[in-house]
Amino acid sequence: MRMRIVLGLLAGMLPLASATVAVADTGHRAPIVRVDTGVLRGSENGGVDSFLGVPYAAPPVGQLRWRAPQPAPRWPGVRDATAYGNRCPAAASTNGPRSETEDCLFLNVQRPKFVQSGRKLPVYFWIHGGGLQNGSSNQHDGSLIVSRTGAVVVTINYRLGAFGFLAHPGLTAEGGGQSGDYGLFDQQAALRWVQRNIAAFGGDPRQVTIGGESAGGWSVCAHLTAPGSRGLFHAAMIQSGSCFSQTLAQAETSGTTAAQALGCTDPATAVACLRALPAGRLVDTQVNPRFVDGVPALPQAPDVAVHNGTFARVPVVIGANRDEGRTFAQGFIGQDQKAYEGFVRSSFPDRADAVLARYPWPANADRFTAAYLAGAIMTDSGLIARIGGCPNRELTRTFARYTTTFAYEFAHRTGPGLTPIPGYVWGAGHAAELAYLWPSFDNGTPIAPTFTAAERRLAKDMVDAWGNFVRTGRPLAAGWTPWPGFTGSALVMSLDTGGSTLVPDQSIAREHNCDLWK
Repeated sequence: MRMRIVLGLLAGMLPLASATVAVADTGHRAPIVRVDTGVLRGSENGGVDSFLGVPYAAPPVGQLRWRAPQPAPRWPGVRDATAYGNRCPAAASTNGPRSETEDCLFLNVQRPKFVQSGRKLPVYFWIHGGGLQNGSSNQHDGSLIVSRTGAVVVTINYRLGAFGFLAHPGLTAEGGGQSGDYGLFDQQAALRWVQRNIAAFGGDPRQVTIGGESAGGWSVCAHLTAPGSRGLFHAAMIQSGSCFSQTLAQAETSGTTAAQALGCTDPATAVACLRALPAGRLVDTQVNPRFVDGVPALPQAPDVAVHNGTFARVPVVIGANRDEGRTFAQGFIGQDQKAYEGFVRSSFPDRADAVLARYPWPANADRFTAAYLAGAIMTDSGLIARIGGCPNRELTRTFARYTTTFAYEFAHRTGPGLTPIPGYVWGAGHAAELAYLWPSFDNGTPIAPTFTAAERRLAKDMVDAWGNFVRTGRPLAAGWTPWPGFTGSALVMSLDTGGSTLVPDQSIAREHNCDLWK
């Protein structure tokens, strides 16, 4: 596609940060923005400008593998920004195909059509989930949020798995006393890029809300407590997350085991050996991908920091899904009572009888019973990385002691789920809410296109509420009861197709058997 671009623009002499150029063969106008590394040409569709695949750091390859991200290089002329960048290396999963491409540190910016620099629109900075092992920004097209709320949306890639979270004594020595938080450093580099460049897109660097789901929620909590993230954002949203981390000793043990399995056994040469390995070997390497605490990047465990009140006291929205565990419990489909009870006794050896009494095997069991019971236990106890149920309730109450906090529960239990499993009721499982905010999100099977009229209304309301929080610091949708802060009210917004309503915190506690799990 040939562009009619003035010679001065090609020479890098565009006087404005944001402009448009005509597309010769269609007559449409393509948005142009100058950032600190060069000029970008995006695309416009449906009233939304998209600038995709924008480098925010240098490719972390060769000697930059397992180092803090370095500045992105400048490019000459005009860079096409109409397609997503490479996905970060990860094994194939329901979140996407296998990738072995380390040149993956890209972000995407979407804004209302042809907004000029200086508009100071609020910014929503999204961190994808996937257990810090998979996922990508291209699952999260922000067009709906942009078009309904007028916010600027930024989505990012960051290093995953062994590339993002491998710790090793050799890397710790090289890194001044820390290793394993490279994915966190990537996210911080992207936030700094937003501070330097978002005004050119019409965004306000002083009104940035960070949000994330699952591992993205872990990330948000880490940023709330990380010294290197201070001042880079002004509000936070945690969806189905927690404040999950591990110690440096734990991470180094996992990393040393991984290095030995890869043949890098000599401590004196292990780092060089690891850097020389092809990416495919590392994609298939098992590490324990968590944020590493007790290091300069995270001096305290994020959970400890939140409980101590030593975190950035910005407004927070936090919530979880009613049936988080049903997404994780599908392996129990077809299991019998013996297998279910074995799971309980191995998971909770000190109180297995009490758990079985609260979650008993019914007389009318079917092939899904073990999955439903195990899923309920996973939800209520927060067995999977303290996601959902009672740990989420406790974390909500802790945030509310220190800062303005809004609580929700995604309670729509009859939606399409993530993938069709005949007969299985997903309930409000983990990640079930994502397609309501990001219609492009799926786990290999389209979700949003199957929504009923009531589910489309719920999606609209959720986007409006999230957008209002990004704009004003208070979540609200038209027709809803006003959503008060949790402090003083102890009320939780229950999101459902039958009408989103406020419910008492004690109802959430009873729903999830928190008297048992506290």
